[in-house]
Amino acid sequence: MYRKKKPELLPEFYTDEDFETVGEVLGDLLANNGETPETEFIRSLVWEELAAALADLPPDQREVFELTEFEGLPFKEIARLTGAQVNTLISRKRYAVLYLRERLSFLYDELINF
Repeated sequence: MYRKKKPELLPEFYTDEDFETVGEVLGDLLANNGETPETEFIRSLVWEELAAALADLPPDQREVFELTEFEGLPFKEIARLTGAQVNTLISRKRYAVLYLRERLSFLYDELINF
């Protein structure tokens, strides 16, 4: 009882089952597996919408999202590069993910009903 309590880790941002499904569908579409005219069209549409949504993000949120998702850098490395605290970077990414999730939800609905 008298021991110092360990800090609780922040939960992952991708725990929602719906968002995992969105990620799988979009990940499959963005990968270059099986070229057909339909998948090429859908892939280009997804990339265009993603680029437009990323452009609407504040620069600090966009930077953290792109570095973690596209470059695969861990938060500690980004903190070292930018000088920002890890918790600040996690928060920025969380806001970016929430915005992108809402902004691209119509696209997901269209792809599921396609």
